[in-house]
Amino acid sequence: MDDAVFMQQAISHAHNAWALGEVPVGAVIVKDGEVIATGFNQPIGTHDPTAHAEIMALRAAAGILGNYRLPGCELFVTLEPCAMCSGAMMHARLARVVYGAHDPKTGACGSIVDLFAQERLNHHTEVKGGVLAEECGTLLRSFFAERRRSLQRKLGVSPLPPELSGSDAPLA
Repeated sequence: MDDAVFMQQAISHAHNAWALGEVPVGAVIVKDGEVIATGFNQPIGTHDPTAHAEIMALRAAAGILGNYRLPGCELFVTLEPCAMCSGAMMHARLARVVYGAHDPKTGACGSIVDLFAQERLNHHTEVKGGVLAEECGTLLRSFFAERRRSLQRKLGVSPLPPELSGSDAPLA
């Protein structure tokens, strides 16, 4: 299968996060061409700052495979991983990480820092970004636009004009 197929599945899981009021980020872990685990953002509902989509998927895959190391596995996620998630992926020994939208605020695959490019680290994971980036980015922007509109309705304020609404703001 190609990367877009698995990214589409990650997008599907991102919608699960949105339905719970979480930032819509979804992840799938693939081994030998088959999805073995999935995850979506849940830090708000679980009161767990580590409950990012990637971490949830890593935990599920480790449980399924009976090993905290996940050699030969690939992780597909809708948003560029943060430093915490990138570190966990390296510790899991993933073969490859594929992400959709770049994250200009916390991205650790090149947007802010590139942890995977650190040659002194003992494990090196292949990284590919920008797969279905427009679709992933649109999902995130739509979520935050809806959240702003909801807050404006709640506060009884008029929506801001587009040039002041933060529509150019970073994704997350």
